[in-house]
Amino acid sequence: MKYFYAIALILISLLNNGTTFAQEKKVGIPKPNIVIFLVDDMGWQDTSLPFYKEKTKWNSIYHTPNMEKLASQGMKFTNAYAAAVCTPSRVSLLTGMNPINHKVTNWTFEKNKSEEGESALVTIPEWNLNGLSATPGIENTIYATTFPQVLKDNGYYTIHAGKAHFGAYNTPGEDPLNLGFDINIGGHAAGQPKSYLGVENFGNENGKKDNRAVPGLEKYWGKDIFLIEALTQEAISSMNQALKIEKPFLLYMSHYAVHTPIMGDKRFLTKYIDAGMDPIEAKYASLLEGMDKSLGDIMVYLEEKNISDNTIIIFLSDNGGLSAHTREGAALNTHNSPLRSGKGSAYEGGVRIPFIVKWPGVTKGNSISKNNIIIEDIFPTLMAMNTNKKYNLVQKVDGESIIPLLKQKKVKNNTFYYWHYPHVWGPEGPALKLYSAIRQGDWKLVYFHEDQRFELYNTKIDVEEKNNVVSGKMKIGYKLAKQLGKYLRNANTKMPINKMTNKMILFPDDAFNL
Repeated sequence: MKYFYAIALILISLLNNGTTFAQEKKVGIPKPNIVIFLVDDMGWQDTSLPFYKEKTKWNSIYHTPNMEKLASQGMKFTNAYAAAVCTPSRVSLLTGMNPINHKVTNWTFEKNKSEEGESALVTIPEWNLNGLSATPGIENTIYATTFPQVLKDNGYYTIHAGKAHFGAYNTPGEDPLNLGFDINIGGHAAGQPKSYLGVENFGNENGKKDNRAVPGLEKYWGKDIFLIEALTQEAISSMNQALKIEKPFLLYMSHYAVHTPIMGDKRFLTKYIDAGMDPIEAKYASLLEGMDKSLGDIMVYLEEKNISDNTIIIFLSDNGGLSAHTREGAALNTHNSPLRSGKGSAYEGGVRIPFIVKWPGVTKGNSISKNNIIIEDIFPTLMAMNTNKKYNLVQKVDGESIIPLLKQKKVKNNTFYYWHYPHVWGPEGPALKLYSAIRQGDWKLVYFHEDQRFELYNTKIDVEEKNNVVSGKMKIGYKLAKQLGKYLRNANTKMPINKMTNKMILFPDDAFNL
């Protein structure tokens, strides 16, 4: 009878959609393992799994069966967002903060050095160019509590594998071990690998230091192995260690793929070449399929260890797909179509990302949410999944839990989402520099800093963002401009300085003319 009562309590808990830390303490239900599967620079269309209302040519080109499998077991989000470049998104993911508040608004690399071009019209404002720090008092950083640290403090074995890119070299944030991770596999301050090839030691040349060479992984040097595979094998080994010590684990599986350099994964390359693809695009497709194999290998591991039913998987990219350079020339800025532009851009191609969540006992297979969500929502979601306790976080969390959406509850799609990129990314292309933006529901307003120009789109009826309706929808435009200006001011945001007048450019609500 005692055992029957315990089993009944477990079943009731599952029917109530999910297990919390408090419930685990009461009835002995184990804490869920968590896999964050983060892909670098993967576009909304870089998959055979459609995120659009219909299949497109891109979905027929790429082969990602394990993404399809994951979506069949969980919920697919078709309107998920991130920052337009990598470090801002990664800091938002770890802290739950919007880039406007953490002020890591561009990608980081070397200490106290801003990696960007110059504008002829404005001076770039100061920002936290050294990235994230869990240590107070580090110049030009955001000091915050990370979700890996929270999970570690609550008994999790926390594993980082792959690209980190949280903070600049020679600052605490360069090392994931300083940010709440027990294990770091190949992560450091660089945002891209020197090489994906084991035969090239992943860029580690004898006697020469290259800041983009992937650290560690020496046991694979000189071997015919691709970086994606090496990272996956090491991640699986670390999950095994967690099982041995009987701890729940967080695996932050953060692939360098599909970031440049675009190098072919020969396990998958030939079929794309044989299909007549441009060599660069064939290599890109092989990177995507290699990434998908990694996802599949991890899912198979979870099944073989009989822990799949107690493991949450969150799949996402850190920004929109690269399309402005190093891709096949004739199609630049079109690789995310029907979304406009790509990585670095204010347009949908730059900020809309693939996003899937599998939470056993909660998410329904093949379910879809069309509600807007953003990358900083992951932090409060993980906290709500795993604990009812309060934490003394350093920062104020901006994101909102998406658990009601995962439970398929009706939620009003009226939250405001914000972007701020007062930088010159480098490549030429649509909306690739100096902007702030706001979204609510289907409406998105973009404010370009250099000429203080506005564009307004209804992405439900104009996902390609071809029809700027700001002149005909002035009231909607002003409402969004006013909200964006308020948010920027409340965060003590520094706007760019006009080089001619030496004055700060206007906040969007002041610049908008009704």
